[in-house]
Amino acid sequence: MKQPAIYIMANKRNGTLYTGVTSNLIERVYSHKTGKFKGFTVRYECKQLVYFERYNTMQDAITREKQIKAGSRQKKLQLIESLNPDWQDLYESL
Repeated sequence: MKQPAIYIMANKRNGTLYTGVTSNLIERVYSHKTGKFKGFTVRYECKQLVYFERYNTMQDAITREKQIKAGSRQKKLQLIESLNPDWQDLYESL
C-alpha cells in the first residue's frame, strides 16, 4: 500500500540506526531486509524495522524525517522506546 511514511531501521537493540522516508513502507523495508540497495543499511546490517509513522502527504513525511534526523541519538532512542520498548521487528505487523 502506498502511503508516505518515515521509518527507523536498526541492526539490534540500541545499535546502529537509519532513518528514512518512503511512499511505500512495505516495499522499502523489504528492500532493506534483502540488501537490494547497497549502502549504509547493508554495511551496518540495519534490517529491523523498529519505528514508523504514516502521513497523508509526502511533504509532511519529509518534514518529519528532517526533524528526526536533526535530533540527537538519545531522542531517536526515546522515540523508538515510547512505542516499541522491546525493539520488535515491526515489519510483520505491516
